[in-house]
Amino acid sequence: MSTLSPNLSAIPSLRVSCSHCNLREHCVPLGLSLRDIDRLEDLIASRKRIHRGEPLFRAGDRFEAIYAIRLGFLKSSVMSSDGREQVTNFHMSGELIGLDGIANEVHSCDVIALEDTEVCVIPYERILAACSEIEDYNLHFQKILSREIVRQHGLMLLLGSMHAEERLAAFLLNLSQRFESRGYSRTEFVLRMTRAEIGSYLGLKLETVSRVLSRFSHDRLIAVNQKHVHIIDAEGLRAIVSGQNPEEIIEE
Repeated sequence: MSTLSPNLSAIPSLRVSCSHCNLREHCVPLGLSLRDIDRLEDLIASRKRIHRGEPLFRAGDRFEAIYAIRLGFLKSSVMSSDGREQVTNFHMSGELIGLDGIANEVHSCDVIALEDTEVCVIPYERILAACSEIEDYNLHFQKILSREIVRQHGLMLLLGSMHAEERLAAFLLNLSQRFESRGYSRTEFVLRMTRAEIGSYLGLKLETVSRVLSRFSHDRLIAVNQKHVHIIDAEGLRAIVSGQNPEEIIEE
């Protein structure tokens, strides 16, 4: 996965044209006329740069905009009553974030950059106006909301009914598919999150994540070099997810 150069501030502050953005199919509905695309470009109020470790927004911040990720990788997390962080999602280029604030007009989670990141800032009031004026965009936005519901259902299934190996195999395959849809390699990528963050997201202990990754590597399903992952046997990972793996399951 490509990353921003270290000198993030050197990027020009000019608004990026949606019509020339190689990620527009993830943000903009297919089939729009150039005129409608030009109108959607007016949705973008500005671009915002967030350095690694910095928040895009925090839980309790006033909701004003939705953000389209141009470059970078972020995580969403909430704090439990005893002060522990619970990672709820990982976000990459081409995705929209900030939808959590629609319901109560405040954000319900922290969103932190896992690497230097740049987002397009889209004020929510402009989105509502576009939805009322451009039917295809209204349908597109509804699909985005629906996908978020489907994602939450998938996460509940992942955490509620899968063993540790199944959870981690599904996680790696999901990342593979997401990278491929953005034009990156589906078999080789860099994990921007830590093992502990993966464990928090999947409901596993850090030691379990490390143990399962080591087992996958031993079984020649993947090769791991620090944060670099090479998927050697995607079918083998799919067999684990579908419960066809005959080997002993590592349980949490």
